[in-house]
Amino acid sequence: MDWLKSKTTAIAGGCCLALIGLQGYGLVSMRSALDDRVGSAERELQSARSQNDAKMTEMAAALDAITQRMGITAQQLKESHALAEKLKQENTQTAQRLRRELSAKADAKAVKEFHEEATNKLNEVQQDATAKFGAVSGEVQVVRTDLDATRQDLANSKKELSGLIAHNASELVELRKRGEREYFEFDINKSKEFAHIADVLVQLKKTDVKRQKFDVVINADDSSITKKDRTANEPVTFLVGPDRLRYELVVNFVDKNRVRGYLSTPKDKTFAAEGPSARRLQ
Repeated sequence: MDWLKSKTTAIAGGCCLALIGLQGYGLVSMRSALDDRVGSAERELQSARSQNDAKMTEMAAALDAITQRMGITAQQLKESHALAEKLKQENTQTAQRLRRELSAKADAKAVKEFHEEATNKLNEVQQDATAKFGAVSGEVQVVRTDLDATRQDLANSKKELSGLIAHNASELVELRKRGEREYFEFDINKSKEFAHIADVLVQLKKTDVKRQKFDVVINADDSSITKKDRTANEPVTFLVGPDRLRYELVVNFVDKNRVRGYLSTPKDKTFAAEGPSARRLQ
């Protein structure tokens, strides 16, 4: 009997040790699983933070480029940088606070709350940045609209001017019939001397027959105006007199050391004696 009783006691002791071992193993497994979840959450936090920092850096660079093109003031640019830095600091502080809370709680609920809060914060930052870029994009669109309107005005002006330019003697006669301006034909050679055309002096400096280009110096109101690399049938416009009247010099033909064309002036203007190089078109 004593032998049996001793045997029973040994078996009971072994069972207790086995049960304690199983419980210890279970606690170790739970602790390992929890550590894995905490590590995964921290990696997600680090990834979210890295992505957010990269996004903020990219947005700041884009904002720099846009503001430089649009001429945004230095104060506005400084405020934009300050806002971006503030958002980065807030995100960093939030991540640090959530990490501390995660370490303190160390359970599945804390991990879930951390993930949701980090996601919400990132969304808020992105929405705020999107709104600000939307405002800048609106300003860019306004500038683009203004530029398009300006281009259209220039195109219309160019079209209108091209309709008032004579390319040959016949077209010059037609312009004269309109009675809007006076026209003086000229035929001048390259020279150190100035040629009289109406009440201005013109000196031919250079010709390029192949490219149909030329350089001239125009003397009016005791001041000289140099026009370089001009093309045949391209109006050379300048202002004359206290009333700033618009004159147009048009070269129709570029020959070797010689140009031919006409000078357009306001109508009914009294001129000084005309030189031999120019004649009024009747």
